[in-house]
Amino acid sequence: MKSGEFTITEELYASQFQRFLNLCIDLMFIYIIVLSLGTTIILVALSANNFELSNWVENLSMFEIGFYAVVVAFLYYYFTEVYFSRTIAKLITHTIVVNADGTKPSKKAFFIRSCCRFIPIDAFSFLKEFPRGWHDTFSQTYVVKKRKLNKMRKHFNALTNVVEA
Repeated sequence: MKSGEFTITEELYASQFQRFLNLCIDLMFIYIIVLSLGTTIILVALSANNFELSNWVENLSMFEIGFYAVVVAFLYYYFTEVYFSRTIAKLITHTIVVNADGTKPSKKAFFIRSCCRFIPIDAFSFLKEFPRGWHDTFSQTYVVKKRKLNKMRKHFNALTNVVEA
């Protein structure tokens, strides 16, 4: 912490295990969403006697399914992080996305995070001692332990108030 400003330190970083768990859980939810939307479209098309739409969905190519999954994944990451600063997995693992000063990042930072997740080797950027992926680095954000962040911010604010008084 420098010059009266709260800053994120390495002890607040989410662990490699938490980050890996976040990835696995989020991918599971994205998979469920992709399958649910596809199934819903087929059921609606069949109930409306629109067999052409149903056949089109059932016969999508691997490229089309991949593109559809990427769009769903982007929207999942972007909207959950913009509105809650965390995905469902981060909620489960008690982690949150913040700026260097512990505040909520901007929509632009979340957009950059969501785009950078699709860099093919982004997952390998977590193999360092302190897990901070490229989507964190490029967006200048941090994934931290929420409870520990709240405790440290509370402690920092109490110290700042004592010094000011």
